[in-house]
Amino acid sequence: MARTVYLGSAPMTASANRGIEDRRIRLGCVMPGETPAVFGDALRRLAASATYLYQDGPRYWYATQPTVTKLADDRAEQLRRDPDKVAEEIEKRLRADLRQAGDFVAIHPLPQTSADVPDNHDVRLVVLGPDHVYSKDAANKASAAAAVFLQSRGNAPRLFQNTLAFLAPDAARLQDLDDAVRRYIAWQSILAETDQLNLDPHQEKQAQNQLKAVDGAVIARLPETYQWLLVPVQDTPTDKIGWETLRLTGQEPLAERASKKMRSQDLLFLSLSGTRLRMDLDRVPLWRGDHVPVAQLTEDFARYVYLPRLRDPQVLMASIQDGLALLLWREESFAYADGFDEIRARYRGLRGGQRVEGLGLGGEGMLVRSEVATNQQAADTPPPVPPPGGFAKPRSATAA
Repeated sequence: MARTVYLGSAPMTASANRGIEDRRIRLGCVMPGETPAVFGDALRRLAASATYLYQDGPRYWYATQPTVTKLADDRAEQLRRDPDKVAEEIEKRLRADLRQAGDFVAIHPLPQTSADVPDNHDVRLVVLGPDHVYSKDAANKASAAAAVFLQSRGNAPRLFQNTLAFLAPDAARLQDLDDAVRRYIAWQSILAETDQLNLDPHQEKQAQNQLKAVDGAVIARLPETYQWLLVPVQDTPTDKIGWETLRLTGQEPLAERASKKMRSQDLLFLSLSGTRLRMDLDRVPLWRGDHVPVAQLTEDFARYVYLPRLRDPQVLMASIQDGLALLLWREESFAYADGFDEIRARYRGLRGGQRVEGLGLGGEGMLVRSEVATNQQAADTPPPVPPPGGFAKPRSATAA
């Protein structure tokens, strides 16, 4: 095959194009009884590894200069000794993809330590770096790193553990992504040095086409690599915190895929009905006696993994408003009070069955058990005043 290309691609003055077509190369090699497909495969292998063999579509020829493909392969191999450049390119592409945060309030790409992830009430996605890969091994690096982030923030324990989810790279797919990124950087460097390398127009065009192709490969392999979503779960307060491991699929950006998957598995709530909130108040229970402050309830939902994971405190505020507006609030939800007068043992500004304006995290506002609120309202309602002179004595049937 190499001999045929060499002899058939000798330049001639009358030749309009360089090289010889692949079908003519096969024709020059195949003997009677042999399979042409074997020689087609040999030509592809030769073009991929030969240093001086050029290709332009179906045409092949030899030249005295090394091919840019060989130069790119050499530079990609050299990048194995400089992993920082590859890591920087992966991080840049990750950050660009994660600009679309989906339903997460914030994204934390590649944090160095747990101190880089704030401890607050909003649900956030933590994207682990290439050093923390996920595999089927129970002691994989991704699960270990996620556990550290969940349990602490720097040297202090993390309070709001029900606000984090983790995205980790696949151990097997990470090598494919690394190879594609190294080739991308190699081709990019060749195009940046077109003048120094004395590339002819054909070589420059080939480099541009290869850069475009390998850029597409990196784009495709990034979501294939970052496909594991790790979410802390806990069924009851007495259970240990475990992990729900989900594989991401779809065409959306990474954060959108993650939030969509969590919503479908009831691991992330963008809304919560008032009746569901009442069920959680009674099930755990979350009541502090006959009531619970709204500020305390906000901390509970952000802290305890066995409660529904709410996107932010505004989801809880909307849930409270929904429960307060129910006509059947006495049976299915709760009441609201501005505060509690301990001296008189009664609630101030007690309301139920109506929306409460200005409901927020600040102040002394609290949810009150519906039966307790009903009893206070009944005690506060004065007895009906009889009309002057009392009620008229009904006439008997005999008198009538």
